[in-house]
Amino acid sequence: MTVNEKVAIDHGLKKDEYKKICDLLKRIPNITELGIFSAMWNEHCSYKSSKKHLKNLHTKGKKVIQGPGENAGVIDIGDDDAIVFKIESHNHPSFIEPYQGAATGVGGIMRDVFTMGARPIANLNSIHFGSPQHKKTKNLLRGVVKGIGGYGNCIGVPTIAGQTTFDESYNGNILVNAMTLGLVNKNKIFYSKAAGIDKPVIYVGSKTGRDGIHGASMASAVFDEKIEEKKPTVQVGDPFTEKLLLEACLELMAGDSIIAIQDMGAAGLTSSSVEMASKGKLGIELNLNKVPCREEKMTPYEIMLSESQERMLIVLENGKEEKAKKIFDKWDLDFAIIGKTTNSKNIELYFDEKKVANIPIDFLAENAPVYDRKWKKIKLPQSIKFKKQDFKALKIENCLKKLLSTANICDKQWIWDQYDHTVMGDTIQKPGGDSGVVRIHGTSKAVAASVDSSALYCFAHPLSGGKQIVCESWRNLISVGADPIAVTNCLNFGNPEKEKNMGEFVECVHGITEASKYLDFPVVSGNVSFYNETKDKGIKPTPSIGGVGLIKNYQNMISMDLKNTGNIILVIGKTIGHLEQSIFARNILSEKKGPPPEVNLFNEKNNGLTTLKLIKENLIESCHDVSLGGIIVAISKMCLKGKKGIKINQLKGLINKFEYFFGEDQARYLVEIQKENLPKVDKILKENSVHYDELGTVVDENIEFSDEIKLSIDDLEKSYKSWLRKYMIN
Repeated sequence: MTVNEKVAIDHGLKKDEYKKICDLLKRIPNITELGIFSAMWNEHCSYKSSKKHLKNLHTKGKKVIQGPGENAGVIDIGDDDAIVFKIESHNHPSFIEPYQGAATGVGGIMRDVFTMGARPIANLNSIHFGSPQHKKTKNLLRGVVKGIGGYGNCIGVPTIAGQTTFDESYNGNILVNAMTLGLVNKNKIFYSKAAGIDKPVIYVGSKTGRDGIHGASMASAVFDEKIEEKKPTVQVGDPFTEKLLLEACLELMAGDSIIAIQDMGAAGLTSSSVEMASKGKLGIELNLNKVPCREEKMTPYEIMLSESQERMLIVLENGKEEKAKKIFDKWDLDFAIIGKTTNSKNIELYFDEKKVANIPIDFLAENAPVYDRKWKKIKLPQSIKFKKQDFKALKIENCLKKLLSTANICDKQWIWDQYDHTVMGDTIQKPGGDSGVVRIHGTSKAVAASVDSSALYCFAHPLSGGKQIVCESWRNLISVGADPIAVTNCLNFGNPEKEKNMGEFVECVHGITEASKYLDFPVVSGNVSFYNETKDKGIKPTPSIGGVGLIKNYQNMISMDLKNTGNIILVIGKTIGHLEQSIFARNILSEKKGPPPEVNLFNEKNNGLTTLKLIKENLIESCHDVSLGGIIVAISKMCLKGKKGIKINQLKGLINKFEYFFGEDQARYLVEIQKENLPKVDKILKENSVHYDELGTVVDENIEFSDEIKLSIDDLEKSYKSWLRKYMIN
């Protein structure tokens, strides 16, 4: 094929980018070279619109071993143990082909983790769908959930937590963000930086096919009416092969054979070879005739751009080839020496004894475009003055039942029942709590993890929303008794070429940075997903934050279920009654305007660390953070989990009962304590200047208000648990 400007544009390159390529090479690239440039210069691989702003993220911390820039982040959890973790998007593929898109998203993130020498110990996910009334939503949800479960269950890694939301902005672009945690000895971490000259470059895993070609480029483009034509760009996964690859790689990693290792993810052999060479400031030479292919007559272009799954690229020490081959032969996987490292600082490709590509590595990496895109600052919306008559006809019990049965609050057990969350035998807090928790086998330690996002807050004011979602992750870890350590982020946004969308991204990043720095909760890995847009309509800004924390003794772990009749429930943190952007305002008052709740980082840190102190001193029986739906939704979930009720005290103060019970003020926790421990708890809270309210007392059944309102736990359970199951059956 003759390469020209039109062909370049068809590959997702801009006119000026194509001109830059020609200027750098001082010639017109051939089709294989153009394909390589299009893969490495697309948004998904180059981060060309986000790189400038991502540099501002807070990434350092006492327990950070590896921050952004590798396959995944790494944190120290003591005793030479380290946790490797990352979250990544597979949005576009999942919308086109939900089962395979979601499945290969799970497979890809697990490879990112075990590429670094870590055995995966837990999966999480953050998935977002369009309006339940939209014609595609139900099938997309069913396909994605089956894909996540089908891959994770087969490979034998528990799915311990997650998040599912519905919003009309995802009608044309669903979001599938997959997260994995792995365990590794901190002295046996593997990196992707190649080193040494004339070192053998090894291809291992599955054979290369034509599936997934242009997958990375497709992920960096908006959708139109021709979306169905993009199905061939979706990768096809095989979890059984991935399990073999995992075990073979970990077996090889037990020795001293590996110099560098890299997953063949987005852009396949292209990105893996270029990234290893670039990090090592080396060149790389590949003979594409030696690449194991499962289809006949594959061209160099197809081989380099294929995103066939379950493949790795390894740089070995000289003389270790036979040893490595025996391991991969044992696991019935392909093993081929396809090239070597060089001092040329070029990627040189040979096929049928001809040089079919010769590109300086720097042209693909260092000289990739970096854009300082225009962006629009988003002002804090004006506050809404709710009036007494807005609440006049409302009853708390009816409002609560309605909210518990809404798509974004209702019980998601139908989803996580399809995930194996007990495999490996170390899951000690299952999906449905504030965080999932897994033991570190053979120790007293446990790791807690959660994943959260808040598109509504971010859409209203991205700076506040960015801060809030970091704080939400922080609270979810504290609520199970974990010391928060670090986060990973998956930043899902619309077209960055639009000033408003770019402004949402920039300000969300600012908010994330501000909160993570103040809380000493650094960002150690992540992913940016732009162009989540169909027919000029983009998604609401949706940064997903995956938080990880440590429980030094897993016997001190806390859950949200109420424990014992007669115990007292406290609300830790000040309740102002902020209703704007709340689920109550949207679903009960039909009001979507106004600012999100204020994020006070001092209160977040102080209230959180004080709550954690109470947990560590064994003064708390159960705990749940207050978030979506406010106090009444939070206490209802605690009641439902524990099969207990609560007798709520008479409200004191000036705010009305709807503001108090449904307001979504931040930095708050509900805690259950024994009555006799109240003086100790009161003393610690006052010493740390933490406000609290005494909400009520645990009883055997019903949620009881002082004005004779009684809500049956059984009735609430029906409201909470029925919607999703009915929706998926009908």
